[in-house]
Amino acid sequence: MIDFPERLSALRDRYDIVLCDVWGVIHNGVQSFPEACEALVQWGAQVGPVVLISNAPRPSHDVVSQLDSLGVPRAAWSGFVTSGDATRDLLSARAPGKVWRIGPDRDGPLYAGLDLDLTGSCEDADFIGCTGLYDDETEEPELYRDRLAVAAQRGLTFICANPDRVVQRGDRLIYCAGALADLYESLGGQVIMAGKPFAPIYDLAIAEAERLTGRPVDRARILCIGDGVITDVLGAENQELACLFIAKGIHGEKALGPDGQLNPEAVLALLAADEVGATHAVGDLVW
Repeated sequence: MIDFPERLSALRDRYDIVLCDVWGVIHNGVQSFPEACEALVQWGAQVGPVVLISNAPRPSHDVVSQLDSLGVPRAAWSGFVTSGDATRDLLSARAPGKVWRIGPDRDGPLYAGLDLDLTGSCEDADFIGCTGLYDDETEEPELYRDRLAVAAQRGLTFICANPDRVVQRGDRLIYCAGALADLYESLGGQVIMAGKPFAPIYDLAIAEAERLTGRPVDRARILCIGDGVITDVLGAENQELACLFIAKGIHGEKALGPDGQLNPEAVLALLAADEVGATHAVGDLVW
């Protein structure tokens, strides 16, 4: 059963720790959402730690400056783990080696300090490392079909550093590494991911929560917050953690009514379509 609280503060007595998604919940890549940030500030001040859990394909320490530039206050979070953090373990296990690196230059820190030879071609690579499209402003996954088909024929493993298929940037949806991973699997290639909805990133997030509290955490007292059905909601469900679904994120067109407000029936239909269930749902994250 799912319930529909009006605001985050209605859940303050049920949970101690929040694991909160970033992109689509507290910012859209262009600007932060002040009410959502304030909700996390208040949770941290009045209830317990907030650990940001993001499918960003870079190490968390490299993403903090982006949060700062978008106006996300440091008081809104106590800890931060990313898909990039979890993916580095997958990459380091394949070092030394040669990786066909797919993704923009800004994601270079993912590979920093690893004994890997980066190449722009699949012809002589040992495996693929993908953080996204080379130019997500202009490209679509289909542009990669021919090159990925060759890699699949060679049997290269595709390590996806960001399982998100799309993400909201301003008022647009742009393709992410997860969309290329889907294409690669359709071509018969093998894909490995460590970000949401997969276990490694949750292991890191819970370990961070235990570091912050100085004690083992009760999983029944953890609340995951996110706007992605097949990443945030499914990931929480797989981990048997409670989830607060944010309807006005990437699924807003399907989860909201004509008035722009949360439509409970539409939310239930959206979740049922992917055979997942959330514990709670709200329109916006507010305190």
